[in-house]
Amino acid sequence: MLLDLPLILETRRNHALEHAAIHILGRQFPGQRMAGHSNPTGFFLLGDLNTQDVWVAVTEARARLNSGESGLAVHPGCGTNLATTALLSAAFAWIPLRATKSTLWRLLLIPFALTFAIVGFGLSRPLGPWLQKHITTEANLGNLQIVDIVPVRKGVHRVITK
Repeated sequence: MLLDLPLILETRRNHALEHAAIHILGRQFPGQRMAGHSNPTGFFLLGDLNTQDVWVAVTEARARLNSGESGLAVHPGCGTNLATTALLSAAFAWIPLRATKSTLWRLLLIPFALTFAIVGFGLSRPLGPWLQKHITTEANLGNLQIVDIVPVRKGVHRVITK
């Protein structure tokens, strides 16, 4: 399966670890703004955090995912949710507008387009987390190991995995 190809699977596992670490750090530092970006060799963690706190959270996240807490792999602030919401809302809004070439008709159809966009928005709410769980993350970390956590600059840590 495509999702199990090495570079893709490694990215999905790191994405799950990133989300789990952000969940843990979010509980420890409520209100702290954080973000991440995963790739096959680890992830970047953005936020005003010290390296020791990041080590503790990432280590705990790995242990908890490995013990079966797969829900930690899904995060409400994930870009998958944002992309799903934007794409579905825009695609649904375009449905009533796509067949007309007249600017006047398009203006008259705006209320219908907005209604369709709201339907797309509503459908995206459960779809984003589903996509995270089944496509963009992999909570089963396999033999993933944390190699190092390096502070890149203020507010940025690089978590290296193998």
